[in-house]
Amino acid sequence: MAGDTNIWWSYLHFHLPNYVFSVLFYTLFGRFLLGFVVPPGVDNYIYRWFCRLTDWLIRPVDWITPRMIPRAFLPPVAAFWVIILRILFFMIMFQAGLTPRMGPGAG
Repeated sequence: MAGDTNIWWSYLHFHLPNYVFSVLFYTLFGRFLLGFVVPPGVDNYIYRWFCRLTDWLIRPVDWITPRMIPRAFLPPVAAFWVIILRILFFMIMFQAGLTPRMGPGAG
């Protein structure tokens, strides 16, 4: 195909941060849902890794979240902020022309 470019490598500066945002989002929800079935302090390797990957983000969210929100609901609150950051990231990259765009013959 003429003009064929590899959309992954050409836009790596967009895809990697976007992927990190999505991993954080789904890990936060996994942590939240596992919190209902896994007791605190359990030696479950999946839950431990979910906590290890998201603890750094839960701390500042805990600091800005009002105390009337139960601490068990901090992961979905953090996921909300991750989505907001992901949308802002996309908007900034799109305005700068750094995101993949559909070509005239695509779709």
